[in-house]
Amino acid sequence: MTEPLPTCYRHPDRPTRLRCAACGRPICTECAHDTPVGFKCPECAAPRTKVVSARSLDRPPVVTSAILAANIAIFVVGYLLPSLSFDLAQINPAVNAGQWWRVFTGAFVHAGMLHIFFNMYALWIFGPQIERQVGGLAFAGLYLASLLWGAAAFLALAPGATAVGASGAIFGLFGAWIGASYRARHTPAGRRMFQQLVLLLGINLALPLFIPSVAWQAHVGGLAAGVAVVALWQRMPRASRNARAVAAFAVAAAAFAVVLVLTVVR
Repeated sequence: MTEPLPTCYRHPDRPTRLRCAACGRPICTECAHDTPVGFKCPECAAPRTKVVSARSLDRPPVVTSAILAANIAIFVVGYLLPSLSFDLAQINPAVNAGQWWRVFTGAFVHAGMLHIFFNMYALWIFGPQIERQVGGLAFAGLYLASLLWGAAAFLALAPGATAVGASGAIFGLFGAWIGASYRARHTPAGRRMFQQLVLLLGINLALPLFIPSVAWQAHVGGLAAGVAVVALWQRMPRASRNARAVAAFAVAAAAFAVVLVLTVVR
């Protein structure tokens, strides 16, 4: 026998599959407040509620804009000085030899116009809304954690290879969106977004089957980091933006520790 659906705690006449991400109480779509960690009931969402002006929504997010500008600037300089790409790329034998900074700088080097265009386009699609919701510092932590876990995965699984590009970090933002939309999958809009993101993820993960040069290891590492950071944020629903930033940077620090361990072991 099928059990009846629970009803919204504020509207007992409305069956629902949606629950508050913080307290777990059943809520209907009218009571649900969209937050960076999923839908919340009015009481749990209240401490985080603030008035956002239309002008602030039009303002480019500072961290996203800075990352985009840095990538473009390095690409232009690299075009004028081709040796720069070699100096900054994540060349894993060089990383294992002690040049650990390459796990950072490799994410700001791109192999060509199409490479940087698609990465920066994805950054501008996925980045601004996350930054507006969690704050610039927490977003920077998420980006760095995704970048480093992507680099660590590539270092561990392809020790003799070379990679460039921000794809690991971009997949981390992708993972953050998937992690957040998973909480909203019980609503029609949330389910539709989650299904679209999973489909897009499947297409991108299949690219290495057709383009052998794609560093899929970095994609998987970055994706896992993005999902992990959002899952961590969802476990601290009443935390401040600064606390979420600390959590994200802690995940990034763990990735860098893995990189250092790998370089010592080898």
